[in-house]
Amino acid sequence: MSTRKTDDRRIATNKRAYHDYHIESTYECGMVLTGTEIKSIRDNGLSLRESYVTVRDGEVYVIGMHIKPYSHGTTQAVDPVRARKLLLHRKQIRTLSAQVHEQGCTLIPTKAYFSPGNRVKLEVGLAKGKKLYDKRHDIAKRDAQRDVEREMKAQRTGQ
Repeated sequence: MSTRKTDDRRIATNKRAYHDYHIESTYECGMVLTGTEIKSIRDNGLSLRESYVTVRDGEVYVIGMHIKPYSHGTTQAVDPVRARKLLLHRKQIRTLSAQVHEQGCTLIPTKAYFSPGNRVKLEVGLAKGKKLYDKRHDIAKRDAQRDVEREMKAQRTGQ
């Protein structure tokens, strides 16, 4: 279920997803894009902020992902926030759809990257929303870890 680890070239990361959700598992998806969208992505024109993934009629779409229009493109520019189809195996789509409807999970894009074959891939996380106290707990734990690391560094340099 987890994506394979490769030497990917990251395009965009959705840091907010890790702050607002518990990511339970991730899936690697291909995307159906036009030529000018690919060129715009290569110019760092992709934003995952406020985007989400939905399953409609047995197909998976990413909604709200912004790809800025390519500056040297033709007059037939596509809508920058249109719904884009994601490519997954049918069995994965059925599994995701069942988990979203039965367990109340959400599908959130976590990062976009170029795969080794120069194809744009999207990592989609199956997530459950965090409560406010969970967010506070995570922040407190991160601060405590940072303090411990500072103390250890001070002891090493002080010797």
